[in-house]
Amino acid sequence: MTRRVKDDKGQVLSSLVAVLAVVAIVGGLLVLFGTRGNSSAADSTPAASTPKTSSTPKPADPPSSAPTSAPTSAPTSAPTSAPTDVPTSAPTSAPTAGPTDVPSSGPTDVPTIPPSERPAVEVYNNTARKGLAEDVANRARQAGWTVAGRDNWHGKIVTSTVYFPAGMQAEAGQLAKDIGVGRIKDALDNMKKDRLTVILTTDYAG
Repeated sequence: MTRRVKDDKGQVLSSLVAVLAVVAIVGGLLVLFGTRGNSSAADSTPAASTPKTSSTPKPADPPSSAPTSAPTSAPTSAPTSAPTDVPTSAPTSAPTAGPTDVPSSGPTDVPTIPPSERPAVEVYNNTARKGLAEDVANRARQAGWTVAGRDNWHGKIVTSTVYFPAGMQAEAGQLAKDIGVGRIKDALDNMKKDRLTVILTTDYAG
């Protein structure tokens, strides 16, 4: 009887040892698998995150072909010649003064006066041209006039003129036409009152 008890106890112990061994094995497996799961999760590298893109558009770069500097030079030359139909110079001379004496009449369209009714004539040269008074005196003689004297005149006379005293305007017009003078005028105070006086200036071309 004693041996059976020992055998039962021995079987019970063996069963307990076997159960404990199984529990230990199961527990070890659980611990092993649990640790591996944690280690693999901790050792794994985190997945790269995809950067977020901004929805705001960046400003476009300025055009690279824009001019970088202003023109450095202007046209180097102007037209070298003026239009040919435009006068290039102004008249070189102008009359220094207007006529101070106003003609009372012109020598045109005057009646022919007979030589017997013509007054005497005096001829004066108001230019530097020698012999001018003599030449005009001869021309007057050839036209039927009586020349009473000839000389030089000192003073400023605007243009060649036949001066006449009162009542001799028609005769002055006739004489002016005969000798080629373009103006007649009332006699000056220092001139004789019974004759015509001719003063020749540089404009006389006859």
